[in-house]
Amino acid sequence: GYNQYLENFVEIYTNPAEDTHLQGIAYCYNYRKGGKPDVLFDPKYARLLKEFRTYAGNEVVELAATLRQWLGSGEGLSIFNKVQRSPIHPSSKLLESAAKMLDEGKADAFSLIADQIVARNCILDRIRKLKGADGQKAVIIIKGGPGTGKTVIALHIMALLSKEKLYVCYATKSKSLMEGIKHQLRRGSQAKNLFHNIASFLPADYDENKVDVLLVDEAHRLVKKATNRYTPAQKLTNLSLIETLVRSAKISVFFIDDKQVIRGSEIGSTQLIRETAKRYNATVEEVTLKSQFRCNGSDNYLDWLDQVLYKDSNKKKVTKTFRPEDYEFRVFDSPQELYQAIVARNNEPGTTARLCAGFCWPWSKTLGPDGNLVKDVHIGSFAMPWETQEDLTSVARKLGYVPWYEWAYQPSGIKQVGCIYTAQGFEFDYVGVIIGGDLAYDPEHKCLVTHKAANKDPALTKNNPEKFD
Repeated sequence: GYNQYLENFVEIYTNPAEDTHLQGIAYCYNYRKGGKPDVLFDPKYARLLKEFRTYAGNEVVELAATLRQWLGSGEGLSIFNKVQRSPIHPSSKLLESAAKMLDEGKADAFSLIADQIVARNCILDRIRKLKGADGQKAVIIIKGGPGTGKTVIALHIMALLSKEKLYVCYATKSKSLMEGIKHQLRRGSQAKNLFHNIASFLPADYDENKVDVLLVDEAHRLVKKATNRYTPAQKLTNLSLIETLVRSAKISVFFIDDKQVIRGSEIGSTQLIRETAKRYNATVEEVTLKSQFRCNGSDNYLDWLDQVLYKDSNKKKVTKTFRPEDYEFRVFDSPQELYQAIVARNNEPGTTARLCAGFCWPWSKTLGPDGNLVKDVHIGSFAMPWETQEDLTSVARKLGYVPWYEWAYQPSGIKQVGCIYTAQGFEFDYVGVIIGGDLAYDPEHKCLVTHKAANKDPALTKNNPEKFD
């Protein structure tokens, strides 16, 4: 409810130093207390009624007395101003809340807001129909940009369904995101069995409609083929990856942002999902998420960034802007200064910060002559290693480094440079970005341009290279 929403998103209520407390009350003006039956004040609601004082329409005098007691001492304006000035952002990070949500089944450990609630209700409504007479196959598309809550909705649904007798699965191509969530769960947690690689739902292993609810995160990263060179011969299929997903579930929910495709081989899109749903005679429902609480909750900053990166060629200039107090945006003269600032922020209590870069330097597959990770990201006197290569995981651990898929959430990740593959889907308080030679500013046309030759990611250009532009 509103009380929990404010506690979870307005910093003043979670900062002990502020000594500001929140108390919610409810006034049900059209309800009469004392009737038979007195449904609203039934003893089964005793815990909630104790936590949130509730007044009926015939308790106006009592309500007035409570308000006079709480508000009659003055100083209301100063408290109001403190709340108005308080930063707005989630009081807990998604990964920190994952254990409570999945191990303990506490869906409210991370509150949903606005259109996130609409998306949740859309999914739950379809699940209710699944149990009833209307058991038609369904596809739900949840669309939203970075920070709009796609992953938290998926985990919220998993928590709500944890006590239901339903076969629920979460699937994503992002190993780093999936491992990050699983890392927060307790050892031996049954919830870990709900997480699957996105290519797991082959016909050889899953009959049609075997899964009741399939939650597909980062759906924009879907590739065309469901199999690869490591797939056993007996499991090969002619179905595409998207077809295996829709086929395997009675209800499949795709969380997607069409602008977040990383590689040329990734073809995930809302249109592709719609077309596949039609082939399987599935109903299609779509929800768009707009509210977000990353980037200090600054929509102005995100609008500005969107214009800078995806500016309409018909517009002469960027029209959006943001205030320094809305979002901290700095440009550094050297990568060393940037890294020092990131380290300082990361050392602050309760704060996470990471350094990322464009894939404009090679990613060494072997150790250097000194027996350490090669410092591939090299600019002048600045040099740092990328995240650890898969083949170097065991030796890197001995050297004090973490596997690439743990870079975002393990403390040692601060010692390496991350990239889009390991950062996407995660939330940090501060991120430093080194822009390489593949992205530049064209002063003549006043726009950003890309240089393919400067990029060192072979996977980005070998498939559908035209998507690079």
